[in-house]
Amino acid sequence: FKGGDTCEYLLSSGRFLGEKVWQPHSCMMHKYKNSEAKNCLVDKHIVFIGDSRIRQLFYSFIKLLNPQVKEEGNKHGNIPFEDKSSSIKVDFLWYPEVNGSMRQRIKSWTEGSVAKPHIIVVGAATWSIKIHNGSNEALTQYKINITSIAPLLEKLAKSSDVYWVLQDPVYEDMLSESRKMITNEKIDAYNEAAIRILNSSSRNSKAKVKVFSVSKLIAQETIMKSADGLHLPESSRDTNAMILMNVYCNKIMKPIDGSCCQPQPPLTLIQKLAFCFFTLSIIGYFIISLIHRNSFRKNKSCTDLESGEEKKPTISTPNVSTLEMLLHSFCKLGLIMTYFYLCDRANLFMKENKFYTHSSFFIPIVYILVLGVFYTENTKETKVLNREQTDEWKGWMQLVILIYHISGASTFLPVYMHIRVLVAAYLFQTGYGHFSYFWVKGDFGVYRVCQVLFRLNFLVVVLCVVMDRPYQFYYFVPLVTVWFMIIYATLAIWPQIVQKKANGNCLWHLGLLLKLICLLTCIYFLSYSQGAFEKIFSFWPLSKCFELNGNVYEWWFRWKLDRYVVFHGMLFAFIYLALQKRQMISEGKGDPLFSNRVSNVLLFISVVSFSTYSIWASSCKNKTECNELHPSVSVVQILAFILIRNIPGYVRSVYSSFFAWFGKISLELFICQYHIWLAADTKGILVLIPGYPMFNVLVSTFIFVCVAHEISQITNDLAQIVVPKDNSTLLKRLLCIAGFFSGLLFFSAMQDQSRH
Repeated sequence: FKGGDTCEYLLSSGRFLGEKVWQPHSCMMHKYKNSEAKNCLVDKHIVFIGDSRIRQLFYSFIKLLNPQVKEEGNKHGNIPFEDKSSSIKVDFLWYPEVNGSMRQRIKSWTEGSVAKPHIIVVGAATWSIKIHNGSNEALTQYKINITSIAPLLEKLAKSSDVYWVLQDPVYEDMLSESRKMITNEKIDAYNEAAIRILNSSSRNSKAKVKVFSVSKLIAQETIMKSADGLHLPESSRDTNAMILMNVYCNKIMKPIDGSCCQPQPPLTLIQKLAFCFFTLSIIGYFIISLIHRNSFRKNKSCTDLESGEEKKPTISTPNVSTLEMLLHSFCKLGLIMTYFYLCDRANLFMKENKFYTHSSFFIPIVYILVLGVFYTENTKETKVLNREQTDEWKGWMQLVILIYHISGASTFLPVYMHIRVLVAAYLFQTGYGHFSYFWVKGDFGVYRVCQVLFRLNFLVVVLCVVMDRPYQFYYFVPLVTVWFMIIYATLAIWPQIVQKKANGNCLWHLGLLLKLICLLTCIYFLSYSQGAFEKIFSFWPLSKCFELNGNVYEWWFRWKLDRYVVFHGMLFAFIYLALQKRQMISEGKGDPLFSNRVSNVLLFISVVSFSTYSIWASSCKNKTECNELHPSVSVVQILAFILIRNIPGYVRSVYSSFFAWFGKISLELFICQYHIWLAADTKGILVLIPGYPMFNVLVSTFIFVCVAHEISQITNDLAQIVVPKDNSTLLKRLLCIAGFFSGLLFFSAMQDQSRH
């Protein structure tokens, strides 16, 4: 199903999500703030012409520019509005009937000497029905009058945006006696006449009067809440005004979460080069496959006719195999990236806004928890935070985060605060895992660093190129990358202190603690010195990685939000490994971690701490205040979870293979969701199958998980080729990678210059 003309859909079709959220068919509607509306309409003149219903729409529209405006003034007269700061003029002209007076006013704008309004919104009919008591003669006259006005509106449509607002239905039971003749049957007859006559002479022309018929659909759902049965409730009028704003402003402001009426963005130079690269990879793979296959056929074992002995081919194909594997990986990646582009950059598939309900979040959570418990298996080892357990932890956290994103649960503060803990737990694992590796193995080689950096960043770099997004847009990957480098620098700089060295002399433990204290001091200083932080990351070329919308504030905010949790992970790893070395904990199968008494006390404290944090998070009233406390207190629930999960031996000895499977591809799932599960850079939901929300989620989820799994395999395959163990070969590859990024920076600078 292709998206089609989203402007036409926005003006003509949609449905309510809940009671007040309007969802246009096939596209997403942006909620404009007054500053955005002013920027869009600067130096513009907008005119509303019609009766009391159009006057209501006029007031809702100007409240988007100035919420303080009050609905006062002559109800049956013209009402001007001006915003001098932005040079915006919005006028309401009282013409309750489609007649000669309205025609004369519209005709005056078609004459060369008069300045034409940029936007014209017209509509009227109920007064004609009321004054003439619903007579058929009045309808006939209405048709004659609209026929005379239509050519003028079509002429104006060549240079201005002209909208004809169809008449909303009425709630006949609530109408006063003086309005009883205004029936829905009569309104439908007037609307049919307007639709038939308007644009009749310009059906094949691009310049058309846009018929604003969506108001009818909105009114059908909400007119029973009307105060008098004729005029729409305020929330419905506001929705109509927001639709008008989206129709006109989306193509100017290009909001990420406003896909309606937005043209497809043109391909950048870097995107074109990426397309050529993937195309050549696909062609190259098929050519090499054919050559390889033919070579294999020719060199099959054959019999020597003279000696009667079998000859064995002596061909060596390791280089061909490596090249074939490389091209095969890029071939698959190219096809996958095409799907990414079609989903979230081309106007091919539909997109919809998110809408949060408690059931849309909590029912899937219960469902995946049941599945996770069902697939329970014994672990291979029973150490604290063993590989299977950490994969399981990453897996269920990732699934919860995915449900949080698709359900739009960020609007519900208690859920938001708990999800912040899950993101912090990922970073805690980063600190714990990398510290443990360096401390135990003592391997500070370039190979290890390059392997980690490649696996973390490969997919994001490709998406930055293909989807034309900055590196910082995928904020989690820059976060874990920078923290990995901080952990590496902390432990690798002189003096290098590792477990083997510390076992010989206890003073080395103090030296490591001093290093950790220095790290904590630096974190504390940077978190309270935004200026120093921004100076560090504003230097070129770092600024190209960490800027978003022209500054590094977003990066500072993301870093600051979980600034202590990686340090907590490192400290926990140090304490745990020290206790393990001194055999102060029992990690046998089925054994509690400590003595029964100590284990019971720690379990009780952990359960109380876990519950206390949840109660505090659920009682949060202000997101800003809670975010301020979060970096210091999130570790409480993380440590409580680790102790609850590991103290009882029987709990530590089992894991969920279902969650662990997802945990192994958690990074790919987190990144891929941006474009092929969600839409409009996570602001909306991708719609592959419109009209069937549950079926659509099932299909898009299946494709999304398969793609994430495939990308994980591609990344692993390429990591073996791009980051070899041989140091001299690795150095050559690093020079090639440096050349690639230099080229990327050069082309990016060219793009920026052409945009300016």
